[in-house]
Amino acid sequence: MDEFLRLPGTKLRFGLDPILGLLPGVGDTASALISAFALLQAARCGLPKIILARMSLNILINEVVGIIPGVGDAFSFWFKSNARNYRILQEHAAGPRKVRRSDWIFVIAVLSLLVVIVGAGIAVSFFILHELFKFLSGR
Repeated sequence: MDEFLRLPGTKLRFGLDPILGLLPGVGDTASALISAFALLQAARCGLPKIILARMSLNILINEVVGIIPGVGDAFSFWFKSNARNYRILQEHAAGPRKVRRSDWIFVIAVLSLLVVIVGAGIAVSFFILHELFKFLSGR
C-alpha cells in the first residue's frame, strides 16, 4: 500500500494509499480497512500490547491527517503507516507468545475508534462534495 511504485530515476517510493486517497472517503476507507487487517494479524501473532499500540497509533495518525483533502494525501505519501507497521511486524514476529483476552479487547477498542474516525472522514467528505455541488450548480 505504501511502497508499490517508484518514481523513475529516484529512490522515492509510493503506493496505492496516496493515490486512493485522492478519492474523497473511498481512499481513506480502503486504507483503513487494509491497516485494520494488518492490526488483526498482529494480534493473532501474539504481539504485545505496546507493539499493537504503536501500530494503532500509526494507523490513527494516517487516518486523522488523511481526512484533510490534499494535505492528507501528501502526508500519506510521506508517513507510510502501512510500511511502518510492516517493519514493526517483521521486527517482532520472531517471538510469538500466547494471545490474551486483554490483547483482543485492546485491538477491538482501537478498531472501534478507527471506524469512528473513518466514518467521520466519510461524512465530512460527503458534506464537502454536497456543498461543492450546490455551489457549482448555483442552488
